[in-house]
Amino acid sequence: MRLVCLSAEAADICARLGAWDEVVAVSAFASQAGLAPRLVIGGFSTADCERIIEYRPDLVLCFSDVQAEITAQLLRLGATVLATNQRTLAEIAQAIRLIGNAIGRAAAGEELAAEFSSELEALKDTSLPSPRVYFEEWPDPLISAIGWVGELIELCGGIDVFAARRGPASRERVVQPAEVIAADPDILIASWCGRPVNLEAIRARPGFSAIRAVRDGQLHAVPSGLLLQPGPAILAGARELRRIFDLWRACIPLPSHPP
Repeated sequence: MRLVCLSAEAADICARLGAWDEVVAVSAFASQAGLAPRLVIGGFSTADCERIIEYRPDLVLCFSDVQAEITAQLLRLGATVLATNQRTLAEIAQAIRLIGNAIGRAAAGEELAAEFSSELEALKDTSLPSPRVYFEEWPDPLISAIGWVGELIELCGGIDVFAARRGPASRERVVQPAEVIAADPDILIASWCGRPVNLEAIRARPGFSAIRAVRDGQLHAVPSGLLLQPGPAILAGARELRRIFDLWRACIPLPSHPP
């Protein structure tokens, strides 16, 4: 097959399934570390569809409503497109299986999905106390954790302070600075989609000096490639969450006991 991967997680899944030799082009956000270089054919939300067609793909892999118009254009140009829309950890495992089936690697897809689910289970942490966590996906406006990230926070032993806002669309997860201040999280984790995190800018926001996480130095930046691309790579992001939560617990003063 000739595959074009317009999302980073699709490229990662294809590589892990042993299909990298069949990938002819990828999006700009796809990691090619340790792999034979492939043509970069566009960004995540932009792509030259007519150019993609020139590479005669048997299948184009897309992700989410952000690529809905790209998907439609490719279909109108005669391409075969698989667009996944995984938003939960269970849906990520299912997307791995779906892509495996679509590219003729069903057994490998089933094995990778099972390994993914097994490693998630192994990362589960029920240690107490549980830190209250504000996760920031974007700084302007403030956007809180998408579904699978909120699930990872809870799986790794934390509490997502904006769990009630965990909708699939970014507009459903917009929060106001005053709400973050009122939530007073123990830990603030930022992972801005496709953009380096500026922790000093977060620390300097009006009123944020009153937040426990800021006062205690519990501000952390995690590369977006480890958490915001819904594929197997988020296991590394989950391990980073576990590390951050463990460090927080280690800093908590032991309760004093009466003699």
